[in-house]
Amino acid sequence: MNVKRGEIVELDYRENKGFRLLSLYERLSRGEIVRKAELAQKFAVTDKTIQRDIEELRAYLADTRVDEGEASIVYDRNRGGYLLTRAASEWLTNENVLAVCKILLESRAFCKEELDAILKKLLRQTAPQDRAQVRKLILSEQHYYVPLRHGKKLLSAIWELSQHMTAQHTIRISYCRQDGTERVHEVNPVAIMFSEYYFYLIAYLVDGRKEFPTIFRIDRIVRFEPTGATFRVIHGRKKFSDGEFRKRIQFMYAGDLRRVTFDYSGASVEAVLDRLPTARVISEENGVHRITAEGYGSGIDMWLRSQGDAVKVVESLS
Repeated sequence: MNVKRGEIVELDYRENKGFRLLSLYERLSRGEIVRKAELAQKFAVTDKTIQRDIEELRAYLADTRVDEGEASIVYDRNRGGYLLTRAASEWLTNENVLAVCKILLESRAFCKEELDAILKKLLRQTAPQDRAQVRKLILSEQHYYVPLRHGKKLLSAIWELSQHMTAQHTIRISYCRQDGTERVHEVNPVAIMFSEYYFYLIAYLVDGRKEFPTIFRIDRIVRFEPTGATFRVIHGRKKFSDGEFRKRIQFMYAGDLRRVTFDYSGASVEAVLDRLPTARVISEENGVHRITAEGYGSGIDMWLRSQGDAVKVVESLS
């Protein structure tokens, strides 16, 4: 076929076998019921052709699935069509999806557009017969969802920053502080974390003026780009561990590592141990627990002060 430059060509996919197979698989993956007569009419082929397409998809699933029975195309007599069935392990359960949806809604981490898209995709991971029930359970919270005031889309930035982090790229960021001033920093990114409504980039300043990492709210990063340099993930005496850092950070306030010892006389020592993952009880007398914990910066002090008279600081060592 001769096509002139700039000419728009409309292709007829109806008799294209590859397109039929992709369309059929996409419909089945969405949990739809597919009927031979409807597809035959749509693609201008015979019922036998559609039946051959279904058999080829069955063979494909049999060859590509590790465990027999993980996924198969079956005929449902009651509904008069074919559907894709999956083993229970392949679907997120009602409990899985509902719990994750509730966490996302409570976090308020995303703008409404991004949140709705994520929830929609999560619901598609449940078995088709369960979706309406799960959707009903989150409908009210989703309708009255109040996003954070910055209103920014974050998913692309989070992914791009994670790519630079994985490749160990030094990046240059323009960061808008709370007072509105914009500063430029060159940093070595080592982690991305979520806490108290916000996503954060954890990074070491390239100039080395701080031994501990600096924390940047991702929604306040105006722009970023790689500098062309790379870095090693070891800073100071040992390799950075985001898991260990997470246990020792409160309210995302960075600073030197400190050990704090305090007496707790409140009602729930369990709540203290849950809030401070590094905390351990070293003694108990007359209902007062002496607890020691490690933490970076002043975040731990902020939490201790929030407990009022239930907490008395005994010692604080850097």
